[in-house]
Amino acid sequence: MNGDVSKIANSIPLWIAASAAVGLAIVQAVIFARKSYKTGKNMGLTETQMKSAMKSSFITAIGPSVVILTGLLSLLITVGGPMAWMRLSFIGSVMFESMAAGFGTSAVGVNLGTDPMTDVAFANAIWTMTLGSIGWIIFATLTADKMPKVTARFSGGNKGTMTIISTAALLGSFGAILSNHILALNNNTLAALSGGAIMLILSPIAEKKNIKWLKEWALAFALFGGMIIAGVVPQFSLLGK
Repeated sequence: MNGDVSKIANSIPLWIAASAAVGLAIVQAVIFARKSYKTGKNMGLTETQMKSAMKSSFITAIGPSVVILTGLLSLLITVGGPMAWMRLSFIGSVMFESMAAGFGTSAVGVNLGTDPMTDVAFANAIWTMTLGSIGWIIFATLTADKMPKVTARFSGGNKGTMTIISTAALLGSFGAILSNHILALNNNTLAALSGGAIMLILSPIAEKKNIKWLKEWALAFALFGGMIIAGVVPQFSLLGK
């Protein structure tokens, strides 16, 4: 990124615009948290149960947040601080943001990360990142209030069936994300398998011995453990390449 584009990418107006957007996300998070707490109380949950749920949620979010932080550092170099901060505060998908920025710059003949960034390429990257995610927002806005009817129709009013459907959807989502890393047969595969193995070891121990803190931290240990193991083993490949 040359000096002129860097000045634009890290300019005060962009910081102000990004701050407004991130501020809106923070306000929404606070509103959701307050309503969730109030609903939990109305459902009869105790103060201890509420605090335990919040603590577990916080710990579970640590691992994915570190991944997002690494993506933030890479986007800082290509699209500047304000946009990297704003985009990953909203979407949180490092893969999508990097791909979208790359598609935008390549449209004007600039390879992201290798060629010098021009003002037109920078503008294209920002517009592609923004417009590419609008579909999700529109879809959620139009369908969110209709989801209870959809779930009721799918489950036939049976809560057990809905639990099975939700679990299957969750497993399918994670399976789709994980499959490419497993089939790569490289360090990504090692990280995924190592993390899974760590989780398979820790979860039964936590359940059998009823170790509360281990239940909460097992996912974080698995995520960091997989990353560390993959990082320690250089150029690992099951194909021998």
